[in-house]
Amino acid sequence: MTDLASSTAHRAGRARELLRTEGPAAARIVVTVAAAWQAALWLGADQPPVFAAMVPLVALRGDPMTALGTSLQRILGVVAGVLLAIGVLNLWQPSTLTLALVVALGLGAGMVLRAGGALNIQVALSSLLVFANASPDSYGLDRVWETVAGAAVTILLAPLLWPPDPQRLLTVIAGECAARLSRSLTATAALLGGGPAAARDNLTRVHLHVDAVHAGAARAREAERALRFNPLRRRQRGTVRLLAERIAAADGLAAHVATLAGEVDAFTCREDLAPDLARARLRVPEPASLTARAVEEALSGEDPGAAVTAARAALADYARADARPVAVALRRPLHRVLDALEFPPTATQSQTYG
Repeated sequence: MTDLASSTAHRAGRARELLRTEGPAAARIVVTVAAAWQAALWLGADQPPVFAAMVPLVALRGDPMTALGTSLQRILGVVAGVLLAIGVLNLWQPSTLTLALVVALGLGAGMVLRAGGALNIQVALSSLLVFANASPDSYGLDRVWETVAGAAVTILLAPLLWPPDPQRLLTVIAGECAARLSRSLTATAALLGGGPAAARDNLTRVHLHVDAVHAGAARAREAERALRFNPLRRRQRGTVRLLAERIAAADGLAAHVATLAGEVDAFTCREDLAPDLARARLRVPEPASLTARAVEEALSGEDPGAAVTAARAALADYARADARPVAVALRRPLHRVLDALEFPPTATQSQTYG
């Protein structure tokens, strides 16, 4: 009974979380669809204005942080798809060959009207919806202006209804990036001398963390661009810019973290280096932990100076205790992480680390 209650509570909590995170995006689609439908009726639609309602449904789907520019490209895709299908159907009767022609032309147009940098399949999709009608040859200018009316309503309402909160999103992303980089550093240091299988598993996990940081940086750029079309969030511009810069810095740090994991994996595969790794196991965890703390503080907006200084001191002690090539190679990624925290991202590092 306790397990059942716990499972029910977990599902209820999950449902509440989904409603909190996904609810606003769904609500803005519902309201915009209804407004587009009603606007088309007011403008004199003589049939149910399905295409007016379809525009916000397809244009506002996906990541709520996507800039309105991507939604505009989807809207253009809807309009282009309707026009393309109507044009073809006015020349030829519906058939498999006609369908293939419309889809091919739609995909060709989607290469030009790209959505978020990717192929815009909305042109072809909208063309197929025309074919789905029982009498596709009846489509004409009425369907075109209904689509345009839906596009106009979408462009007007999308930035105003439950606008996405880039500041909250980027705060979460920055925290996740810090945790992933910190975990990667400390885990890599902890498994020194633990065997090839452990090193390879760790390298795989670190690469997954690095990929997640890259994805977070891409979302941060999208969120920053979204402010251009988000008048209700303009006051967040300064904070969002700072958060985006921190996440971009995390993206740069990820390469050094991956390098450390790669070096450990490569060295672990060599039996002749086992004594070097045994010595490193005693010395690397401390500077790695201090470096991880500096990363967490920097990405949270705190001053990482004290942690950076402590990490530098631990690395200097390690350098005095062990100047062998393996030790130098293991210290180098940590030095580069600390450099990136101390100096601007554009600064070129040409130091030789001991």
